[in-house]
Amino acid sequence: MTVDQAQTDKLLAIVNQQIEQKSFNYDDQRLIAQMIEGLGDTRGLVRLGFAEALGKVGKPAVKPLIDALLNHDNVVVRRAAGKTLTLIEDPEAVPHLIYALLHDQDTVVQGSAIGALARTGEAAVTPLLQVLASPDSSESHKGHAAWALAFIGAKAEAQLYSAYQSDSPEVRAAVVGAIAKLVEENRQDTKALNLLVKSLEDDASNVRSEAAAVLGNLKYQAAVPKLVELLNHSWGQTRSAAALSLMKIGDRTCLDSLEMAVSQEDDQEIKKVMALAISMLNKQTDADDWE
Repeated sequence: MTVDQAQTDKLLAIVNQQIEQKSFNYDDQRLIAQMIEGLGDTRGLVRLGFAEALGKVGKPAVKPLIDALLNHDNVVVRRAAGKTLTLIEDPEAVPHLIYALLHDQDTVVQGSAIGALARTGEAAVTPLLQVLASPDSSESHKGHAAWALAFIGAKAEAQLYSAYQSDSPEVRAAVVGAIAKLVEENRQDTKALNLLVKSLEDDASNVRSEAAAVLGNLKYQAAVPKLVELLNHSWGQTRSAAALSLMKIGDRTCLDSLEMAVSQEDDQEIKKVMALAISMLNKQTDADDWE
């Protein structure tokens, strides 16, 4: 152990003792700054120790952590600052976390920022929707934002339903993914299920495909008639998504429709997807015969 590491360990021990004994000076910004520097330690457990201690410090640590997230030269500190803000869940950090997501070149920092945004909850929803709707956002940023919305889920249910009216297909597709999480938590959520089925008729291909995917994952039998209709849709991505969804749902009554669709399909890649769906459903039939 180096001298610097010994001093760092001593600082962490003192801080933890003060927090436990309720003698920690929450106004001591110099001490908080030293703790944040500890987030750059080469030892993972030490970084975790400082992150947990800063999490217990809470609000007084938010601004220094934001500054570290945005400006620190050491990428390890920036990463850990984002992860530590995840523990505090302070809405004040939201715009700065969005900035880090969009502008930091390090993908781990971006991941730390999106994790903190997801944990912050409702206060992060509108900025996340703006990321999704912006033409300047990369596909990676949009994917992160969609994941965070799904994580937030029921905490912002009203905002999600409102956002479904957006003109942006990316926003609507992300909302569909997030609404599916509501159904996973409550299979009797008819409002959510109806929205997912309705989304199969959306004007945007990516929204239809997302709806088909989540309905397949949910194995929602009531969606089968609509999915069968989509096997003849003019957009190939939609036909493919419908076939995969029917395969996951496992309703053998759609076999005739799939066989008709595959016989009429011109796109060889989509034909393979439909053939796979037929094969899997037939295997399920064979397995059921032995039950």
